[in-house]
Amino acid sequence: MAAAIQSLSPELLLHVAQTLQVSMKSLVATIELLEEGSTVPFIARYRKEVTGNLDEVQIRAIEEKLLYLRDLVSRKETILASIQEQGKLTDELKTRIEQTLDKNELEDLYLPYKPKRRTKAMIAREKGLEPLADYLWKQEPTDTPLEVFAASFVDAEKGVASVAEALEGARHIVAETISDDADIRKLLRHTMFEEGVIVAKKTLDGVDEQQKFKMYYEYREPVKAIPSHRMLAIRRGEAEGVLYFVIELEPERPVQLISGKVHKQPGDWTQQLTIAAEDAWKRLLNNSITSEIRLELKQRADADAIAVFRENLRNLLLSPPAGQLAVLGIDPGIRTGCKVAVVDDTGKFLGHDVIYPFQPKNDIPGSERTLKALITKHGVRAIAIGNGTASRETDSFVREFLQKEGLTSIFSVTVNESGASIYSASDIARQEFPDLDLTVRGAISIARRLQDPLAELVKLDPKSIGVGQYQHDVDQSHLHKSLETVIESCVNRVGVDLNTASWALLRYVAGISERTALKIVEFRNEHGRFRSRVQLNAVPGIGPKTFEQAAGFLRIRNGDNPLDMSAVHPESYPLVEQIAASLNVPVRQLMEEPGLLAKVDKSGLAAGVFTLNDILEELKKPGRDPRDKFLAPTFKDNVKELSDLQEGMTLEGIVTNVTKFGAFVDVGVHQDGLVHISELSNRYIKEPSDVVKVGQIVQVHVLSVDPKSKRIALSMKTKVAPGTAPTQQKKAAAPPPAAKAQPSLDDKMAALADRWKRR
Repeated sequence: MAAAIQSLSPELLLHVAQTLQVSMKSLVATIELLEEGSTVPFIARYRKEVTGNLDEVQIRAIEEKLLYLRDLVSRKETILASIQEQGKLTDELKTRIEQTLDKNELEDLYLPYKPKRRTKAMIAREKGLEPLADYLWKQEPTDTPLEVFAASFVDAEKGVASVAEALEGARHIVAETISDDADIRKLLRHTMFEEGVIVAKKTLDGVDEQQKFKMYYEYREPVKAIPSHRMLAIRRGEAEGVLYFVIELEPERPVQLISGKVHKQPGDWTQQLTIAAEDAWKRLLNNSITSEIRLELKQRADADAIAVFRENLRNLLLSPPAGQLAVLGIDPGIRTGCKVAVVDDTGKFLGHDVIYPFQPKNDIPGSERTLKALITKHGVRAIAIGNGTASRETDSFVREFLQKEGLTSIFSVTVNESGASIYSASDIARQEFPDLDLTVRGAISIARRLQDPLAELVKLDPKSIGVGQYQHDVDQSHLHKSLETVIESCVNRVGVDLNTASWALLRYVAGISERTALKIVEFRNEHGRFRSRVQLNAVPGIGPKTFEQAAGFLRIRNGDNPLDMSAVHPESYPLVEQIAASLNVPVRQLMEEPGLLAKVDKSGLAAGVFTLNDILEELKKPGRDPRDKFLAPTFKDNVKELSDLQEGMTLEGIVTNVTKFGAFVDVGVHQDGLVHISELSNRYIKEPSDVVKVGQIVQVHVLSVDPKSKRIALSMKTKVAPGTAPTQQKKAAAPPPAAKAQPSLDDKMAALADRWKRR
């Protein structure tokens, strides 16, 4: 059994299985595969029989839970050893530590035994006041009154000058005991989260010229209800010195809770314990618990924001490709001209030029001649135009040119160029095109994005693509790891052409590292295109394990074995050959005539149900692309600038980003408009992602335009004709009750748009 499983108790494994709702058998099998070095995409696609058909999301969850429990078990061992060295490890404490599954609770249990700086309680113990504190804590009546007992601890040499000082020192010890109590800390933490209120205010000297945080100058919202984007906005405002926020709790509530745990019976100790409880909360617990809640809120907000980013990135990477066709890419510009680059159907760079169709040169005839020459020479079938400055003007010029020349078979489309400039200056771009100017590299990237968004976008840091929500405010390490798994998932879901893929794309194939990807490209350059998957074994650094993990996700078109273009793993080739033999046809014919598969007798095949079904499904459409069919948005010719927008207009646009508060849509005016969550549908929706996704083409109505702030408010609600049950629509679209002191929709739209501009 794998070492990771041996380090986890049966109770822990059962807890994980129940939490993730998977069988113990599937859990153990998955952990063993992960420990053997299998990748998540490989396990999800080619080991369904072993895992019981767990999908990639479930396997990722197991992987993450396994890492968490490893850290937890390691920390437990450290804590138990530390307490044991102090000679304070009781059987009861050991059991509680071993049974806890929560890191916060574990640290609470360790707190009384954790090395501390010099505290008031330590000083009181040094003065010999611990027996007095024990008397207060135990609350056991004696014949000696408290005042008399306390007087026996008065000792000038020890620094206890009076009964009052003795009682004060004893209370310090009691307060620290309260503060170190794991159950009390857990109760207070839970109460603050359930009953606390976030209160944000503007700082006295805060400068907020654009009033980006106006809605939070005087803001209140329950801790348990505040959504991630508002929490992140408040934290950013705090980081910029504009806001500060506190977590408020009813003043008497914490002391009441502590007293309920501390007081056992009335006596002369009651007043002292109450004072100690107040001191414990105000001096020791308040800041500590508040800090823990703040951290938990940040972690939750980070997790939410990262989840939004992951989903947007997944949808963007899986955007429909235009496919294998020669493309002319244009990076629009006015004064400096439009940079033009052409790539062939495999993405290979063919040539470049510059055209100047706008002021000051306004060389339309020369620009048309250049385009026509490039199109004719390279057999261009599509034109991709970056959506930056002058994109609409360039789009109009290109469309008029195509119509004038009768080139109706060539289509023109605007492409999102986010991150193209970053790519053009990157190490990857310099390696690909060391002799080309930055702007030409950008035009090449734009052309390739039309052909295959996934293959081109993997060259970028995902944070530069522009589909995140407060991406610079979240845990960067967690964000990076999370986005890497999304890219890996998308790349392996689509599959990679072994003979055309860049090393930047190959590195995301299951089992292939960056170094191995570079070796593959180097081998390909030296020996020519791969004829079969088996040839991979000749690449330095690729052993049996790497081949096993990667082979099924790599495609070879027009190779020696027709199965190499499919998602069928080489380990299953004998099974396909058995199927073909049973039908008395060659494998190639089986793939070309999927109707033959209906005649397959599954009962005589030595394969699991999941594996066999996957293979048969793949043979019906070998090497098929799982992405949707490519469609281009159609922008209105008379709407090119913000000033062209009018309230009430209906436009077609493309969703560029989805956040927790709404969706941003490009309608072709260089400035994305915001469809607030309340305007996404006529019915109430909880999450914008329930209705829209990045890359989706949508119909929107213009609600308002503010040229000064460059804000565009849009709606996707279906317009209701007069007399068609408006009351019912109003009821269906009504959101849940608003939190206390919620801003107006106009204020909310303005603030969200401002925050988006700063992402």
